[in-house]
Amino acid sequence: MFVKSTERWFAMAGVVLMSTVAVAGFAIAIYAAWLFHDLPDGNEIVDYRPPTSTRLFAWDGTLIGEFAQERRIFIPYNRIPDRVGKAFLAAEDRNFFNHSGVDVGGLSRAMMKNVANFVQGRRLEGGSTITQQVAKNVLLSNEQTIGRKLKEFILARRLETSLSKEQILELYLNDIYLGYRSNGIGTAAYNYFGKSVDQLTLAETAYLAALPKGPHNYHPIRRKEQAIARRNWILGEMAKVGWVTRAEAEAAMREDLVVQSAPQRAKYRDADFFVSEVERRSKALFGEDIYSAGYYMKTTLDPRLQTAARIALMDGLEMYDRRHGWRGAWGHLNGINEGWQQEAAAVETKLPEHRKAPFERPDWQVAVVERASGSIRLAEAPAGENHGNLRGSDVAWAQGGAGLKAGDLIYVARDATGAYALKQVPAVNGALVAVDPWTGRVVAMVGGYSYSLSKFNRATQAKRQPGSAIKPFIYATALEGDFTPASIVVDGPITFKGANGEAWSPKNYSRTYYGPQTLRKGLELSRNAMTVRLADKVGMKTVAAKVVQYGAVDSMEPYLSNALGSTETTPYQLTAAYSAFVNGGRRVKPHLIELVQDYQGKVVYRADQRKCPTGCTRAFDGTESPRLVPDGQQVMDPIVAYQINSFLQGVVQRGTAAKANVLGRPVGGKTGTTNEYRSAWFVGFTPDLVTGVFVGFDDNRSLGDSETGGSAALPIFIDFMATANKNKPIKAFRKPKDAVFVSIRGHEEAFRPGTEPKPIERAPSSDDGPKPYNEVWRDGLTGQPANQAAPQEAPKKKKYVDEIEEEVLY
Repeated sequence: MFVKSTERWFAMAGVVLMSTVAVAGFAIAIYAAWLFHDLPDGNEIVDYRPPTSTRLFAWDGTLIGEFAQERRIFIPYNRIPDRVGKAFLAAEDRNFFNHSGVDVGGLSRAMMKNVANFVQGRRLEGGSTITQQVAKNVLLSNEQTIGRKLKEFILARRLETSLSKEQILELYLNDIYLGYRSNGIGTAAYNYFGKSVDQLTLAETAYLAALPKGPHNYHPIRRKEQAIARRNWILGEMAKVGWVTRAEAEAAMREDLVVQSAPQRAKYRDADFFVSEVERRSKALFGEDIYSAGYYMKTTLDPRLQTAARIALMDGLEMYDRRHGWRGAWGHLNGINEGWQQEAAAVETKLPEHRKAPFERPDWQVAVVERASGSIRLAEAPAGENHGNLRGSDVAWAQGGAGLKAGDLIYVARDATGAYALKQVPAVNGALVAVDPWTGRVVAMVGGYSYSLSKFNRATQAKRQPGSAIKPFIYATALEGDFTPASIVVDGPITFKGANGEAWSPKNYSRTYYGPQTLRKGLELSRNAMTVRLADKVGMKTVAAKVVQYGAVDSMEPYLSNALGSTETTPYQLTAAYSAFVNGGRRVKPHLIELVQDYQGKVVYRADQRKCPTGCTRAFDGTESPRLVPDGQQVMDPIVAYQINSFLQGVVQRGTAAKANVLGRPVGGKTGTTNEYRSAWFVGFTPDLVTGVFVGFDDNRSLGDSETGGSAALPIFIDFMATANKNKPIKAFRKPKDAVFVSIRGHEEAFRPGTEPKPIERAPSSDDGPKPYNEVWRDGLTGQPANQAAPQEAPKKKKYVDEIEEEVLY
């Protein structure tokens, strides 16, 4: 009986055990099915590329910026120095090239160490191989669970069958986060050390290899001692396995750890407006891909000219601002006690952005006025050098404005003599654009006084009336019609009736009139009445259509006021349009992006769309090289373009821009000033560069009496062009080869063949020999001989929409 009970018990126990095993197995199966139902097969990673920065380079290769979701520079395996890979293997996975995804021996050693680590309360080691880390980083989440670890093991094995070891290591080194806003070794090398990976020293390489274990734990500044210790351990491991010599490792261990104080997008910082505009335009080309596709963008920027442009614009705006007086301190302290610097910093923090010291002026310092006589105390200065005095001229300038009093917080900068100059952020703003007239490349662009204070790009986003800067296009339209440089137009009062019955009489800036004048004289001296009379004779519908065709404006209504510059445009657009006067009448497309390549080096965008002849691809055979057609669309007769070029050189030699003669080389250009002195312009050029300058307030208020293009914008142009042309040979403008040149009133003028003036009178011969021609030519307006004064025209009545209520200045 007892035997039967025992057998029954064992039988029941066996059933229970088997049931338990079955249930457990079934539960495990269900768990496994749930756990692995969406597990990638590993092939998904074959075409995987981590999000990579798009990097922008200037024309000379200078890095000027990047666009990124994650800051990453992707470096192909064959361009990664062997020593870099070995450093990371020494730190993370010494047996990488020998295991099949999971290092069983390494995992076992890690588990044994973790027993001691757990007892001692230290951080547990994961024992993950590089392949496992790639599987986790790319395909899995960071959750700390057994299920995730099991997935990691399985995926690591799958990856080893899908990718080569080199591909896995390439992914790892480009994907790993290394702190300092750095994803991947390429970005880390640049952010920490300002170098490319192939420029890293052994010590720097070993430090980067220390970071995957925790960038925060080995911060190069806050935890420098721990960082150096970890770096030196890695150097020792590299020497232990023979990847570097012991002597090399020991030499590297003795090196200090020196990094950049903070990650930088680019060391060159003068192109912020330019980079921002490139971002806007590249998004139009490639969409959001610019933040992840890893494009290489070659831009048109010339860093030397860009820096010169920024300095010239900032100096010019500060010069204008100084003419209009000291507006007062930006803060005030009731007492100058110990620790006043912290109080001043707190006041500065609360300032509106437009009143803070600009990032672009690193030499500006915070100071507090000790006495109204100009004695100051500096916030940041070496001991014993924290006192100084303002220049006497600056004290007088301040007292002529809002004045100075003890406790005032001000900005100062030390001048060449060691004295302190009083500084204030200008309220006015402006823009400068410089374009290669032959290609349309924008070599420099500054969209305002300071990008750090205002991101608004006045070069491309601010539409303003150009005033008389539009006049060259009016004269070009006339010259493409029935007018020549020998034509005479009356500079005299003229009145038109507007649609509302009110009279409109354009006036010259000087309020004086000079009677019959050549076109050259009218443009050189910017005669308003003469220009309107000319536009009326040509026909404003013709003028408007031509000005749009030239590219100076997007659209223009056929109203006579628009002949004096009341149609809005941007500095970017107007400057590019002036290129036609230099390059023979071609409208070039201004552009900032020259070339874009994808991460494989394939060209995906090229600004130059010209097709190269077959000869471009054949081997050199000693014959003449193929000739490319010039850039741009021919919109103006080449001879007419040169005629305007010559007139605009006269503007500099004798006219409203005579100050530019100081440049000592052939220069042409035109001033522009609008109603009530709201905007001041100068657009000028040399044979290789066109530069436009705009000055005006963002709210379009008046710049003040007599603040014309010649006084506010021209000095900025001169400063920039002096630097741009320094040490460059002096060149003359290209003359059209088929033009006919005739001297008219002391000036050599170019004519289209058949339009040159023909003498219609000859003085009789005498015994003394033939007399010179008494040259007389016919006026294109009246058909009368040009040396006879044209009759004064009576005011006309015509349908006219008057958009300008007040005079438009030159």
